[in-house]
Amino acid sequence: MPRLTEQEQQEIIRYIEADKPLPDKYRFLLFEDKREVELVWNGKSGEVCNIVLPFQVIEQVDEPRAEKDTSLRLSLLDLDARGRQLKGWTNKLIWGDNKLILSSLKNGPLREEIENQGGLKLIYIDPPFDVGADFSMDIEIGEDTFTKKPNILEEIAYRDTWGKGADSFIAMIYERLVLMRDLMAEDGSIYIHIGPNMNQCVRLLVEEIFGHSNFEREIVWRRVSARSHGQYYPATHDMILFCRKSSDAIWNQLYTSTSEDLINSHYTNTDNETGRKYTLDNCLNQNKNRPNLKYEVNGHTRTWRWTKEKMENLIEDGRIVFTSSGMPRYKRFLDESKGTPLQSIWDDIKPVNSQAVEDTRYETQKPEALLERIIKASSNEGDLIADFFCGSGTTAAVAEKLGRKWIATDLGKFAVHTTRKRLIGVQRQLKAEKTNYRAFEILNLGKYERQHYIGVNPNLREEQQRKQLEEKEAAFIDLILRAYRAEATEGFTTFHGKKAGRLVAVGPVNLPVTRLYVEEIILECRKLHITRVDILGFEFEMGLFPNVLEEARAKGIDIAPKYIPAEVFDKRAVDKNQVVFHDVAAIEVTPLIKKKSVAVKLTDFSVFYSQDSIASAESSLKDKASKIVVDKGQIVKVSKDAKGIVKRERLTTKWTDWIDYWAVDFNFESKREIVRVKNEDNGEWEERWTGDYIFENEWQSFRTKKDRLLELTSVFHECTPGRRKLAVKVVDIFGNDTMTIVEVSI
Repeated sequence: MPRLTEQEQQEIIRYIEADKPLPDKYRFLLFEDKREVELVWNGKSGEVCNIVLPFQVIEQVDEPRAEKDTSLRLSLLDLDARGRQLKGWTNKLIWGDNKLILSSLKNGPLREEIENQGGLKLIYIDPPFDVGADFSMDIEIGEDTFTKKPNILEEIAYRDTWGKGADSFIAMIYERLVLMRDLMAEDGSIYIHIGPNMNQCVRLLVEEIFGHSNFEREIVWRRVSARSHGQYYPATHDMILFCRKSSDAIWNQLYTSTSEDLINSHYTNTDNETGRKYTLDNCLNQNKNRPNLKYEVNGHTRTWRWTKEKMENLIEDGRIVFTSSGMPRYKRFLDESKGTPLQSIWDDIKPVNSQAVEDTRYETQKPEALLERIIKASSNEGDLIADFFCGSGTTAAVAEKLGRKWIATDLGKFAVHTTRKRLIGVQRQLKAEKTNYRAFEILNLGKYERQHYIGVNPNLREEQQRKQLEEKEAAFIDLILRAYRAEATEGFTTFHGKKAGRLVAVGPVNLPVTRLYVEEIILECRKLHITRVDILGFEFEMGLFPNVLEEARAKGIDIAPKYIPAEVFDKRAVDKNQVVFHDVAAIEVTPLIKKKSVAVKLTDFSVFYSQDSIASAESSLKDKASKIVVDKGQIVKVSKDAKGIVKRERLTTKWTDWIDYWAVDFNFESKREIVRVKNEDNGEWEERWTGDYIFENEWQSFRTKKDRLLELTSVFHECTPGRRKLAVKVVDIFGNDTMTIVEVSI
């Protein structure tokens, strides 16, 4: 520790006695851990989340492979009689807060599984760097577009990320980058996609976390061309920060112009005189004096234009040859230089075109060519890569096509659902091409600890934090009960109020209602002989219903889950009794049975969502304006003409309009859901059955951008005689999933 002058010592004492923070200069005088350059922001802390929550597999997707097609058998895994994957790495699509996911991956039992795959070799992330961005989404309803507002969990994530300005974003990404670094393999790399407005801050973070010597490059992706606005330089690019964990990071040099992809895309010949292999590229015209050569790089057409002098030299060297019809062709040998090494300015990859096959209409979707370049450069076939802000699933889709294993996570249900559909499409494509592919599973995080998430001032002492937490929880519960018109109760462990002869349990403000939370309610019901319960939640864990409700009914308990609307935070709406707590969606199906086979027909689907109201839209609309609202399960377009006459047009005319995707498990309860938890006595990881089952996705129908049709009857599935349960899962146009179970006898 450096020596301090007496004056400096006295000044430090005065700051401590006044309970004030020390000036920054003393941080460097008192502590040896100096950094040449460091980014400092309000609330910076070296603390990193270390909580471990169990991952619960709620669904496995593996497009059924041909039973006897051994060409599709992967060398490192086995397939069952139906061709479904049994062993080997299963790709993972995880819904939840990526801070908790990263902490649980780093410190939990899945870490061992990751290490067994050789470790995490590559991470690409595209965090929400645009100040003002949110989780709203545009959903097509016929010829109209409806903007769905973010749900409460997404709003809280948005508020925590941007609510305090840039410093809250930096704090968010800093902790996650530390966790990513600790999770990566020593020969791993990370690519961080960021906008010009936050690039300089994030780069300093990356250098601080990974080390200045490990920061490799700022890649400029010129994504658009823009006209000048006359007042400033239009932003036409994003930055991609490339950093490695160590000097041993994987690196595969890529080239532009005459890339291997270009050479291999043409018919290969052998020169009779030299024996050298060559390819012939078409020229665009037959002008022998000045032909143009057309070729492709990463799916984009390029053209070489030659002068007459260069043409003559090429003809003399035998590099330009002519067909019998006089068409000039350029001879390029495969053993010559591959081209120009890829530079740090990428201007040959365009954004996703609205007409492209890969377009998912996800606002922040990045082109597959961009991810293909990154994945090829910094990983090898069979490597494990990850994207913790997966959005529409581009990283996972490209990884699957390139033979990589993957982990993809997102906080948004709509993002997870978009990725699920996209990856099923990739599986179908690879299957049609007789190419290997892996199953993937959809996971949730298990039991949550509320104290990690309620906004408590971290600068307070432990006792003060506990008191503040209790006050905030009490205020939140009081707010929800008043909006629900329920009376507060005391003396219960899980219940907070009662209404019309039913006890009321209020779920957490910023977490989904989980299975374990419901199980605690069921335990108290049995102990106190309670038979009727309402559970209020902003969000419910994926795959939670109907299993837990059936379990409760078998024990004589009637549980009614209800969604808490965002309007509870509007005091005027609460005071006017305008807040509606709607039920979860309901599915009706009809099993179709033939000899030794069964199919399922989807016959009805009911939702009860509300976003705004028809009355509110009519009163606030200006003349010649329109607005789309969701009112009690119906999407309605409210319009007002120039004379102020209001017109209502119902956009959801059929129950099928609400369905985006549905799937069937023809033998539900055949695969138990197992989680690994730590034994508190010996510290070892143990496998435990949650009491639930994994939904094995065996057939599905869903809408795509190009095909809006939906099959309402599944294929007939052969099965052994006897009793079995069929599970049907429906995902609505907002990305929310609902499941029902029917029992049949074959």
